[in-house]
Amino acid sequence: MDPFIALADPVRRDLLRALAPGPARVVDLAARHPISRPAVSKHLRVLTEAGLVTVEDRGRERHYALARPGLAPVRALLDELAGRRPPIPESAFDALDLEVRRTVHDRRADAGPGTGRSQEESA
Repeated sequence: MDPFIALADPVRRDLLRALAPGPARVVDLAARHPISRPAVSKHLRVLTEAGLVTVEDRGRERHYALARPGLAPVRALLDELAGRRPPIPESAFDALDLEVRRTVHDRRADAGPGTGRSQEESA
C-alpha cells in the first residue's frame, strides 16, 4: 500500500504520532480513540501494509512500532516541495576520493623519478 494513502486518514496519522516516542500495545493505542479496538487494529494493519509500522507478537499481545524508513518517500516529497536538495550521497564522496587519488598518482608519474618537480615546472 502507498504510504500517502495510509497517511490520508486522521486516525492513522494520530496513531503514528502515538508511536513516535516508542512501541505501544494495540490496547493502549485503542484507548486513545473513540472507536473500537478492532477498528484501531484495521488502521494499524493499513499502516503496516504501507511500511509505516511494524508489529511484534509478544505472547498474547501485539506491540506496534513506528517504521521510520517507511517515511522516506514522504520526506522526499516534502523536501522536493520545499525546494531542498537531498543530501549528497556517500557514493559521490567515494567517486571524488577516487578521482583525487588518480590525479595525485598521475601527477607523480608525470614528474619523473628523482626530480621532485613536474615536467611543466622544469620547462
